[in-house]
Amino acid sequence: MTLSGWALILVFTAITLALAKPIGLWLFALYEGRRTPLHRVLGPVERAFYRLSGIDPTREQTWRQYAVAMLLFQVATALATYAILRLQAVLPLNPRGLPGLSGDLAMNTAVSFVTNTNWQAYAGESTLSNLSQMLALVPHNFLSAATGIAVAFALFRGFARRQTQFVGNFWADLTRVTLYLLLPIAAVYALVLVAGGVPQTFASTIDATTLEGAHQTLVVGPVASQEAIKMLGTNGGGFFNVNSAHPFENPTAIVNLLEMLSIFAIGVGLTWCFGKAVGDTRQGWAILSAMMVLFLAGVAVTYWQEAAGNPLLHHAGLPGANMEGKETRFGTAASALFAVVTTAASCGAVNAMHDSFMPLGGMIPMFNIELGEIVVGGVGSGIYGFLLFALLAVFIAGLMVGRTPEYVGKKIEGREVKLAVLAIVVLPLCILGGTALAAVLPAGLAGPLNKGPHGFSEILYAFTSATGNNGSAFGGISANTPFYNGLLAIAMWVGRFFMMVPVLAIAGSLAQKKYTPETAGSFPTTGALWIGLLVGIILIVGGLTFLPALALGPIAEQVAMLAGTTF
Repeated sequence: MTLSGWALILVFTAITLALAKPIGLWLFALYEGRRTPLHRVLGPVERAFYRLSGIDPTREQTWRQYAVAMLLFQVATALATYAILRLQAVLPLNPRGLPGLSGDLAMNTAVSFVTNTNWQAYAGESTLSNLSQMLALVPHNFLSAATGIAVAFALFRGFARRQTQFVGNFWADLTRVTLYLLLPIAAVYALVLVAGGVPQTFASTIDATTLEGAHQTLVVGPVASQEAIKMLGTNGGGFFNVNSAHPFENPTAIVNLLEMLSIFAIGVGLTWCFGKAVGDTRQGWAILSAMMVLFLAGVAVTYWQEAAGNPLLHHAGLPGANMEGKETRFGTAASALFAVVTTAASCGAVNAMHDSFMPLGGMIPMFNIELGEIVVGGVGSGIYGFLLFALLAVFIAGLMVGRTPEYVGKKIEGREVKLAVLAIVVLPLCILGGTALAAVLPAGLAGPLNKGPHGFSEILYAFTSATGNNGSAFGGISANTPFYNGLLAIAMWVGRFFMMVPVLAIAGSLAQKKYTPETAGSFPTTGALWIGLLVGIILIVGGLTFLPALALGPIAEQVAMLAGTTF
């Protein structure tokens, strides 16, 4: 570990914290439906959309109506994406004549992008045309991100409102977030990326001559526009197979820092927005503080492991950090930081191959996803996932002091706790169930490149990433098979919507409750004690749930490596 490495981590953390309030203010305006400076230009577009679609944005919905609208929208857009991918061969903007995708791969990809997972069982530059990249995938980068923020807004209203059955209007939330937040920032961000060296062109390839005089054909395309929303919306699906390790997606250290900051930007803003929505910004800062404790702990372990290097190579007389699978233009610190950022959020973009990390270094990104990606988390999904643990923590605190638990002015009763637990257990049931199935069936065992604990880790990471809607992978697994395409698509759908619907049900339940003023006997939910309880509950739940599986994979591999043996 180096001083410059820690300086990068601390600078990134400081800028991230500084972004929370300004972005939160903008999000709060959209949450309330207030005018912004962009309404003068984009207001007519919003109103035209409502007229064409027959939507009344002032007509609010119950949580059930909100959930039905959200689910129907996801099904419709998934079917449209599937059709485009299957018909790619006969559609325009396909100068290389790429064929349409197979049925199982098209289905997997459609579900992947609808659920904000962006798992890619294909190489983008050799599988998808420019039209498929722009029309089938990029819209989901906006819409799936906006859906997560919309659901978060609905939960915020559940906490903030009193004795009502309404939690907002899904169509209005989706439209406002897309039009006034994601599109403007992504447009400016894409231009910044172009200035930083990221291509943006309708051309399919360019010819180049190397320094040795050899001829080379390079694939290009509308990369910057996809890269911008890929990061901002915590989507993660890359234009190229190696994602943000590719110099056309992530050419310099400055661009690398901007990409990491954009992954966290909206997530940290939503914590401040939540505090503002419930009338106490200290609540938002407390949540963000707990997130940062978990984040910095994960970065420290990952950086330490990668900087320490491989003990087997050290014994062979080859000291140094672990640079396998990493870009030399980023180095150990930036690679470790990026790995933790992208899995603490639900982004899944990678600038290094997690499969090549040290066992414990690779375990931290995996564990981040297994916690539900609540350490800042995906746009919207991070904050509402974290609030599920907050409800669980305040319930446990209430049991300890012997009174009905309360959180931000609402009594937390049996219905809310049951729904929160239901949403939390969806992830481990799907992750561990899918991993167990793949680890015993021949079709599943054919996927991992490695055997023993590392091969098990490749399977475990695949189902962790899919269910957690992250999309990154231990690159050693061959997942483009009917078995993995089908099973991982189910995992992605379950991990996204079997969590969203209980969250909306909690929002509806809370919105109907009266406000309960804080008293001297109320458990404080803003101080160091509360932050410690939150962190403890999250680690206990995650540790107890996933420790046996992790012991069979990365922990077993680390023990063997320290003993000087390999599997």
